[in-house]
Amino acid sequence: MCADTPDQTPDYKDTLNLPQTDFPMRAGLPQREPGWLAQWDRIGIYDRLRAKGEGRPVFTLHDGPPYANGHLHIGHALNKTIKDMIVRSHQMMGHEARYVPGWDCHGLPIEWKIEEQYRAKGLDKDAVNVVDFRQECRRFAEGWIDIQRDEFKRLGITGNWADPYLTMDFHAERVIAEEFMKFLMTGTLYQGSKPVMWSPVEKTALAEAEIEYHDHKSHTIWVPFRVVSDGPFKDYKVVIWTTTPWTIPSNKAVAYGPKISYGIYQVTGRPEECWCRIGDRYILADALAADTLGKARLDPSMYQRLADVAPEDLAGLTLAHPFRGIEGANGFWDYDVPMIDGDHVTDDAGTGFVHTAPSHGADDYEAFVKRGWADRMTHNVGEESEFLPHVPLFAGLRVLDQKGKEGKANTAVIEKLVEAKGLIARGRITHSYPHSWRSKAPVIFRNTPQWFAAIDRPVGDGQDAHGTTIRDRALTSIDSLVKFTPQSGRNRLYAMIESRPDWVLSRQRAWGVPLTCFTKKGALPTDPDFLLRDPAVNARIAEAFEAEGADCWYLPGAKERFLGSDHDPEAWVQVFDVLDVWFDSGSTHAFVLRDRADGTPDGIADVYMEGTDQHRGWFHSSLLQACGTMGRAPYRNVVTHGFTLDEKGNKMSKSLGNTVAPEDVVKQYGADILRLWVAQADYSTDQRIGPEILKGTADSYRRLRNTLRFMLGALGHFSESDRVEAAEMPELERWVLHRLADLDQQVREGYRAFDFQQVFQAIFTFCTVDLSAFYFDIRKDALYCDGDTPRRRAARTVMDLLFHRLTTWLAPVLVFTMEDVWLDRFPGEDSSVHLQDFPDTPAAWRDAALAEKWLKVRQARRVVTAALEIQRTDKVIGASLEAAPVVHVEDPAMLAALKTVSFDDLCITSGIELSADPAPAEAFRMAEVPGVGVVFEKAEGEKCQRCWKILPDVGQHSHPATCARCDAALD
Repeated sequence: MCADTPDQTPDYKDTLNLPQTDFPMRAGLPQREPGWLAQWDRIGIYDRLRAKGEGRPVFTLHDGPPYANGHLHIGHALNKTIKDMIVRSHQMMGHEARYVPGWDCHGLPIEWKIEEQYRAKGLDKDAVNVVDFRQECRRFAEGWIDIQRDEFKRLGITGNWADPYLTMDFHAERVIAEEFMKFLMTGTLYQGSKPVMWSPVEKTALAEAEIEYHDHKSHTIWVPFRVVSDGPFKDYKVVIWTTTPWTIPSNKAVAYGPKISYGIYQVTGRPEECWCRIGDRYILADALAADTLGKARLDPSMYQRLADVAPEDLAGLTLAHPFRGIEGANGFWDYDVPMIDGDHVTDDAGTGFVHTAPSHGADDYEAFVKRGWADRMTHNVGEESEFLPHVPLFAGLRVLDQKGKEGKANTAVIEKLVEAKGLIARGRITHSYPHSWRSKAPVIFRNTPQWFAAIDRPVGDGQDAHGTTIRDRALTSIDSLVKFTPQSGRNRLYAMIESRPDWVLSRQRAWGVPLTCFTKKGALPTDPDFLLRDPAVNARIAEAFEAEGADCWYLPGAKERFLGSDHDPEAWVQVFDVLDVWFDSGSTHAFVLRDRADGTPDGIADVYMEGTDQHRGWFHSSLLQACGTMGRAPYRNVVTHGFTLDEKGNKMSKSLGNTVAPEDVVKQYGADILRLWVAQADYSTDQRIGPEILKGTADSYRRLRNTLRFMLGALGHFSESDRVEAAEMPELERWVLHRLADLDQQVREGYRAFDFQQVFQAIFTFCTVDLSAFYFDIRKDALYCDGDTPRRRAARTVMDLLFHRLTTWLAPVLVFTMEDVWLDRFPGEDSSVHLQDFPDTPAAWRDAALAEKWLKVRQARRVVTAALEIQRTDKVIGASLEAAPVVHVEDPAMLAALKTVSFDDLCITSGIELSADPAPAEAFRMAEVPGVGVVFEKAEGEKCQRCWKILPDVGQHSHPATCARCDAALD
């Protein structure tokens, strides 16, 4: 301190209690985050959390397994971060929160990659030993699991990374087979021949969850079917419209709508280029006749409507197939084509009649099953979408080639229709069409023998509290056992389950868990003894899978080994199809939740959390599978997030160059910024991310970090001897405690509801508005300039209470930064914020009356600070401490409240005068705070060289150029 001489102003800087912290302003997250990851590995934090949670209520989030075949994308980061926030927050709210990460390892994507490697080497996959091929698939998956595990850990995701679950683990393969065999034993498994979505590129059936829809350009044709039955309509023509010409050779009926208005239209004229002939009589839906005849190049002057056609007239008609009698077909299509009614027929588009090929359409198939015509199914198209050898004229022609491009089948059929005078119009249409989400190639509907789980048959003896069938149990679970976040997920899943067909379980591939069953040689699928149902055989299979994995199903002698001495191997056929991978992931509840020590006591997860596409994927398959084996949904909560889009709301695409890779964000900003982006967004809808959005996220982060840094500085050398009880604190501190009590409830409710946006926004607003812009701003003076006063001790006590709550409340979101903050104050080899719980908040901190009073105080303060900001902008003053305004307050209650607090300290002025007199005309006012007027006045006196307040008593004390407060502090 400078010498006390009359001509020298003392320097009191070293006497101030300035903030003391080494906590850096710049986070340096990309460089520093790996160090905390290493620290957590060293102290085994996940295991320590398990030990700490012993005896607590168990909370389990069951991980929907990502696929082990590539680097993580931004959707993975969103998904895993939300899961991590759920698990961490519930652990810190007093649960034993378990998280076992897992991977989906079987299936076509991996098999496809190995096949690509084979093709590149000129090898034939089918010539390779199946077990050797499966081992290559296993090694491929193992490699990507290691890569993805490191990428997930880098995002700060906590979990049992040392022992994740894998669907290709031997025990998992055993349980998947056992779960399948439960379907076998309860009678819900059957083999049927029906149209399924088939990928000619991948040569396998696909489930709805494996399908995505893209625009596709298809041929469209209008085909007349001649009436051959006797009666008034003989030789009239019923016109159908289809976008799949290749299915015409498999036509078996034409469907009409019983509620549609139909008429007879006769051609009276024709242009030169037209396939219609004068005198032709067409039966068409009235709503579509003009459009149909227009497509045939007929204008309204070239046809006339002759009469109505009633639905009962159509019911008895028999038609000729358009290829009937065609040369070279040897009578292949010389059969009668009946007309059938169908509720699926509309007059929205087409002709009002639907070409019906039961082997190539779901509605078509159901119409035939309904009539008992399943024996009329055709088998004309093979696994590569080729017409089979028995089909005349078209044998060997493919609908789609090996790359998913259009083959020759469509054009060949169209050309033959022209030749047979079986066409009145043709064209092209772009429409939404199903594609394989793996190969991105179009699929076809194709009749093929497959294995199904019947969702409307009684399961076993049908005795179950939640329903007798899989569908009943699933719908009951959705309605009464599961909570959905957001609620719209409930409606989506319910509608899907309510209307879905039987589950196609089989795939014609090699890498997966086989359908571990045997069929009786020579028996029909409808025969009672078609399937072998023997618990002893099932037990042998399960034991072998546990010890050797599913590969043992493919070894020489496997059939004899599993059938044992009780069954003649020559009498039984071993099934080699593999299970749909959705059955694998749908079974995870059994080998993770039920079987693992870190599963759940009842085998049911508290939460399943995935993207909205999983209503038809994992949520769906898990529900069906569990309802088939344990009678109810395997989850209590279903939480759904949206998709990730670029900043403009466009779908991300590598070809558009608008993707955002998690790795790039982590390298530039750090994982905490990515996590904060997740927390700030409403994940129930689609998320946008991009450079500008991330810049905004980083700005929020900096503001929050500065708040925490200020607290660390104020808490330098704080000890228990400095602590003040809440009842002894000034009102301002008690108001902060009241806000903390409110916020504690908000935070806990938000975390329990999985609403991280609400949690973060509440904390962020509190930090920036209530703390940085209000409480900290006011209490800087007391913290820096007071001596060892009750006010300063109370402020530091509140800082300590704030510290423990803010660091733990934010720890599930900003896992690295809160560790940084915590260790800055509580360093130590075993120290970690993630080993803490949310502190209990005393109910006594709530004080509604005090909060109401301070609402009025803050409203009045807003008017004062706004008035002073104008003076500062106009350079009348340089700082608010140069002011001593007069504040006119009309409301007696507000005025009384202001007189009980140090309002000049709250407004950071050197003085303030409160008046009940009406405010003069020149007073500053704010419309949103009526009844308060501020008249600016400069503070009188000298500037204290220690606290910078301008007061009349400065210079009148033993320490030169100080006020009374600072003089006492110096003493």
